Amino acid sequence: MAVTRFRRRVVALTVLIATAVVAILVVVSHVLLSRVTDADAHDLARTRAEAVAANVTSVGGRVVLTENSSEALDEVAWVYADGRLIDGNVPGSMVGHVEALAASGRSQTATVAHYLLYAREIPIAGHHVMVIVRVDLTPYETSEQHSLTLSLVLGGLTVLLAGGVAHLVVRRALRVVHEMAALADDWGHHEPGRRFDLGVPRDEFGELGQTLDRLLERVDNALADERRLTDEIAHELRTPLTVLRGEAQLAQLSGEPVAPEAVLSEVDRLGAAITTLLRAARARTDAGTRCDLHSAARRAIADRPVEVAFPAKAEVALAPDVAVSLLAPLLDNGLRHARSRVWITARRRDEAIVVDVLDDGPGFDPAEVDRVFEAGVTGGDGYGLGLPVVRRIAASAGVEVRAIADGRGHVEVTLPAAQSGCLQVPGANLPA
Repeated sequence: MAVTRFRRRVVALTVLIATAVVAILVVVSHVLLSRVTDADAHDLARTRAEAVAANVTSVGGRVVLTENSSEALDEVAWVYADGRLIDGNVPGSMVGHVEALAASGRSQTATVAHYLLYAREIPIAGHHVMVIVRVDLTPYETSEQHSLTLSLVLGGLTVLLAGGVAHLVVRRALRVVHEMAALADDWGHHEPGRRFDLGVPRDEFGELGQTLDRLLERVDNALADERRLTDEIAHELRTPLTVLRGEAQLAQLSGEPVAPEAVLSEVDRLGAAITTLLRAARARTDAGTRCDLHSAARRAIADRPVEVAFPAKAEVALAPDVAVSLLAPLLDNGLRHARSRVWITARRRDEAIVVDVLDDGPGFDPAEVDRVFEAGVTGGDGYGLGLPVVRRIAASAGVEVRAIADGRGHVEVTLPAAQSGCLQVPGANLPA
């Protein structure tokens, strides 16, 4: 329905523009034709007047014509000498106008009904001689009317043709758009990896193809992200479930009850994994959100043996739960692979606060440092178990997180500083 309305609007606009252009052309052409016919009529009148004037002369003090004019010329040309008609037959309806021109004593033109009257003075010594000629304007007016009618007919046909061509062109163009949209929709459902690949856009269809390719790319990325989330959920939940199942099987074989501490520990781990994944899926940074980084770090550390070198107060533009969800998996990785020590520091960098999570473990492989946050990729001696979740939370919250290959376990998290919050005292980073 919307496409039909759009097509109608384009056709209507085309017809309107074509009508305006045709109207302007018809008016201009009619004005030009009128000027041409007027010029032709005046030229004919002057030619007749010159022909008659060439035969007027003075003989013995009298003004006479040297040659007798034809009867036809007598009806359209008249000669007045000293106010008296000496040649020609003036129609009764024009006597007054002709005599007025003859008495004027100067060359001029006048239009009477459908006739052009032209008066010309003939210089003859001692006499006042005027030649008045008449030109019938009916043929010229008829020609103008026929030309105007023909112009209107051709203009109407042009407007109809323009509307028809616009309808066909728009219909064809929209058909191409419809086909491209249908293909993109089908590919999005069944073949998200396919693209139009039209190259550098040279027209609107190229731009449409490029836009649809970007949409397909986002769909493909969303599907890949969904698969990664599924893998991360499976990975994070499999370990505690496996432990719980093993404890239950061991108790079943031994006939002894399952130790409550082991069950509670794994249930807590399972709950923490689910909470972290939910935060990763929902994490967003709202304007005005802030938290105290020191308190968030303490919550993330909980009872873990981690050293802290934080300033007295450092506020970041993140929700406390998001900050905890970012730091907790990094601390778990550090504790899992450290030889003896894990520590966390904070420092100011321009409008951000940089948190470094460090351990004295083997660190990251320089060749894999750019891929350690991808699901299934590990660095060093088994890094990467919780890092995909960290990457997901960081991307949702607008936080930058990166691994650094400097011979130890080192992950750098760049958090946006709260607008009014700042580091009150310089952070004293512990030595590596």
